[in-house]
Amino acid sequence: MYTEDDLLPISALQHLLFCERRAALVHIEGLWGENVFTTEGTLLHDRADEPGTEVRGDMRIARGLRLRSLRLGLAGIADVVEFHKVENGIPLEGIGGLWYPTIVEYKRGKLRKEDGYEIQLCAQALCLEEMLGAKILSGEIYYGKTKRRLDIVFNEKLRRETEAAAAHLHDLLEGNVTPRAVWGPKCEKCSLVDLCLPKATGGKGSVEDYLKKVVTNPPQSPFD
Repeated sequence: MYTEDDLLPISALQHLLFCERRAALVHIEGLWGENVFTTEGTLLHDRADEPGTEVRGDMRIARGLRLRSLRLGLAGIADVVEFHKVENGIPLEGIGGLWYPTIVEYKRGKLRKEDGYEIQLCAQALCLEEMLGAKILSGEIYYGKTKRRLDIVFNEKLRRETEAAAAHLHDLLEGNVTPRAVWGPKCEKCSLVDLCLPKATGGKGSVEDYLKKVVTNPPQSPFD
């Protein structure tokens, strides 16, 4: 069991599963970079995360709902939680009837399956389960470009993967060591590529070797 001071952001799980080095650069070294993908994602989340509640018939929509789990050591904000009025749901304080929650995470781009997104959504569900004392069976990822939702079932396999990712995130950040870069095709779309320098530092040589090479053999000026 973790304390309030130990809580890490749920969003860090997505960084971790995309690239351990990226997670360390953001959460150990405090680096960040923007590109068109992160900007579009931020704008989409800003619209979804604005706190408030909306009622549509037998559905209550909570936006920007704060979540936490002391068991997993995670905290964050759910873009949207839809509470559907059902016969065998759970009570909500100050509201009549019984309700069943569905978490909806907003992502840019087209409908696709991605492990990092599914684990991030499952982590939100595990947080809400702990807060409400009820089991949540599934959630949804909404893709802004195609305006479609992907249903995600929180089965035992996904739950175990989410718990393992949360534990690994704590180990990585508590170790306070940034992993070395490993170049791959996904690096091209990473907003931290110019800070990470995976092509320059991801080979067998060290950063020191790379700097010595640049200093010893500087690139020729186009005006020479």
